[in-house]
Amino acid sequence: MQQEVIIVGGGMVGLSLALMLAKANIGVKLLEAVKYPNYDDAHLAPYHSSFDARNTALSRRSVQIYQKLGLWSVLQEYATPILEVHITEQGSFGKARLLAEQEKVESFGQVIENAWLGRVLLTQVRQQPLIELIDGVHVTSLKQDAEYVYIEATREGEFIHPLKSKLVIAADGRDSFCRQALGVGVNIHDYDQVAIVTAVQTSKPHRQVGFERFSPLGPLALLPLPGECRRSVVWPVKKGTEHEWLGEENDQHFLDALQQTYGDRAGKFIKTGKRFSFPLSQVLAEKQAVGRVILMGNAAHTIHPVAGQGFNLCLRDADVLVRFMQEQLSESDDIGQPEMLKAYEQARLSDQQRVIKFCDAVVRGFSNQNPLLKLIRNTGLVAFEVIPGIKPVVANYAMGLKA
Repeated sequence: MQQEVIIVGGGMVGLSLALMLAKANIGVKLLEAVKYPNYDDAHLAPYHSSFDARNTALSRRSVQIYQKLGLWSVLQEYATPILEVHITEQGSFGKARLLAEQEKVESFGQVIENAWLGRVLLTQVRQQPLIELIDGVHVTSLKQDAEYVYIEATREGEFIHPLKSKLVIAADGRDSFCRQALGVGVNIHDYDQVAIVTAVQTSKPHRQVGFERFSPLGPLALLPLPGECRRSVVWPVKKGTEHEWLGEENDQHFLDALQQTYGDRAGKFIKTGKRFSFPLSQVLAEKQAVGRVILMGNAAHTIHPVAGQGFNLCLRDADVLVRFMQEQLSESDDIGQPEMLKAYEQARLSDQQRVIKFCDAVVRGFSNQNPLLKLIRNTGLVAFEVIPGIKPVVANYAMGLKA
């Protein structure tokens, strides 16, 4: 009998996981609260609540996962490689660089706009016979016993037929209904920041270089996009100040602030797209495996975007979970065995905790403008540049190859 899993949440993590499971010959019912768009124009990728204005820096490991799924040849059309990474702090002497050529890799990763990544994933899911896509559905109840998980849901206010499965994967976001229904608590840290996200055009080509620039306003990430002078901007600023950076009337004000913070490395900041804002907090579930339910993606761990590690961590989680499920199916027909899910959770803790602690430490460390701490930070950046053996270790972790 064909095994079937229910995934609640059809964002980029849910769609990717569904495709991984289908490739492993495991059937999927994928439930998504928001109606998906119909892509009538091959040259457009309209924003959707799950595929918004943000961009994703896919690590080398994430690229390998999509290659294994047979998707990279399609995704590559919309992606730009990162050949160098520069890390600096405004008004300070320290700087560090990572070069793909020196680390003997073709790139550190690839930057892709979420709207295009979502479009490709959704198109592939719609073509996969092992995946039943059910959108516009709101889960209203999740319960389980020793054998099954039971889900009740509504569509356009009407109850749909109850669903059950040996395994439910909850990938329904930071404010996960499933997590709450399971009674799983969370540890929350509000960074008191809001990320300003957009794309800009500069007078100088990006040459596939990514920049992380720490400033008193917040850590500015500038990453290359398709088109030689297009760059993505992710700029966390203090909560409550975001209004001065949003809206067409503030276009020039935003460009001027970028210029002042970043300097002339990119030449002149010529044009900005519409800016969007996203509140930033760390939300960590106290448990990820509860009976026959596993928490995945932001439902399990939502982290700060400072090092671009969040989605990559989620993809590694999904990849490992599918391997555990395949091993389980080789021995038993119980695909949602609670002991297997607990073993998966334990296996992922080291990688998860390392990434979570690193991102949190970077945010806290570079947010403090104490002169002594600034000196220590910049001395560290200089040490990173000159001490042998450090760069390959950091590069491998950034590429997701040492998980």
